[in-house]
Amino acid sequence: MLSFSCLCVLLGLGYWIRRKVVLLQKLYLPASVIAGLFGLLVFQTFPVPAEVSAGWNKLPGQLINIVFACLFLGTALPKISKVWKSASRQLAYGQIVAWGQYAVGCIFVLLLLGPLFNLPDIFAGIMPVGFEGGHGTAGGMTDTFDRLGFPEMKDYALASATGGIMGAIIVGMGLVNWAIRKGYVEKKAAPRFDAEDLTGIIPDSQRPIAGKLTVSSDVIESLSLHLVFVGAAILLGWLMKQGLLLLATRLPETGADIMKSFPLFPLCMLGGVIVQWLADRFDKHEHMDHGLMLRIQNCALDFLVVAAIATIRIDVVAKQWIPLVVLITAGILWNVFCLTVLARRAFKDAWFERGIAEMGQSMGVTATGLLLLRVVDPDYETEAAEAFAAKQLLHEPFMGGGLWTGAAIPLLALWGGWPILGIALAVMAIWSIVLFIMNRKSSTY
Repeated sequence: MLSFSCLCVLLGLGYWIRRKVVLLQKLYLPASVIAGLFGLLVFQTFPVPAEVSAGWNKLPGQLINIVFACLFLGTALPKISKVWKSASRQLAYGQIVAWGQYAVGCIFVLLLLGPLFNLPDIFAGIMPVGFEGGHGTAGGMTDTFDRLGFPEMKDYALASATGGIMGAIIVGMGLVNWAIRKGYVEKKAAPRFDAEDLTGIIPDSQRPIAGKLTVSSDVIESLSLHLVFVGAAILLGWLMKQGLLLLATRLPETGADIMKSFPLFPLCMLGGVIVQWLADRFDKHEHMDHGLMLRIQNCALDFLVVAAIATIRIDVVAKQWIPLVVLITAGILWNVFCLTVLARRAFKDAWFERGIAEMGQSMGVTATGLLLLRVVDPDYETEAAEAFAAKQLLHEPFMGGGLWTGAAIPLLALWGGWPILGIALAVMAIWSIVLFIMNRKSSTY
């Protein structure tokens, strides 16, 4: 309980620091990131008793399962055809950006960083896991890195995630101002921010409800019931994991290693899809509320990020800080290229709004993408927000912590970088062809 209490206090300190330091408000760093960085500073500076942070290094690998189990819970699963119709261009562009990060990582590690610094090919996945996946995925991959024999990669991935989210905000805001001056945004207005954006405090008259209570607390607390559904999704994911382990006993050594190293959290996401599908079919009373599911998910993510960042081993990161900085810089430049060059060719309307949202999400988290979008489209008058949100339903299951993210790291360790580079380039080519065909049909989505 001591370590949990200290973790709570640290998160509270992160919120307090953000409220007091104007620079951090303008950087839009989440309180969880600030708390993690503050905890990291304290642990590196002062001799802190081990009991204070006991178990923190295990939390990311556990909490990420909750985060991904909640992804599709509490909202009806739409038909794929409907999602495709509203977000096909956004999906194709987002896939090119995401797969391109793997291609950039492989190219730099295979041709430059690997030979110069004697790095293993798995280092090529550090930037995309940190950027597209964020702190949650980076911390959740701890067991996978350990199983593959590269425990230090977790620290590199978390450092990459920190660099990614800060780069998304700093570089993203610079690009926003550039686009406004050039007249590339649909609504020509100077960036404006509400007090809520800076301080995080929502005015009393504007505070939204956290969620709806779907059952009487005399029978069962509604939050407890929602945790039941989350637990069921995680259990289904665990059963799928056991199936993979059973399959591993019947496969050759390489295939078995891939199955054994595949993380649990993407399977928890699939478990959540199954639970929601069953609810759509059989739960006529609609027991699950999306608002409460978001509260559970975001709470788990906050504590995950604090624990993950605070337990980064600085001595490990310092050993390879040069290639790490190079890789992070290359990832930022790739995202800038996609926004300034590819986005205007991919979209027929609001290309900058659509592209900046994608940049924020692919270097940080979904909230970062929406934050940057709000700067140039505060009232969501363009179709960018709708397309971006709909695209996530088909994008998340594979990238940003999805099935490919779970498979890419084991594949890099077992196959090497060249096959992964080939896969990434091939998938990018396929999505580019899809975009080309849609442009030839001159259809706007």
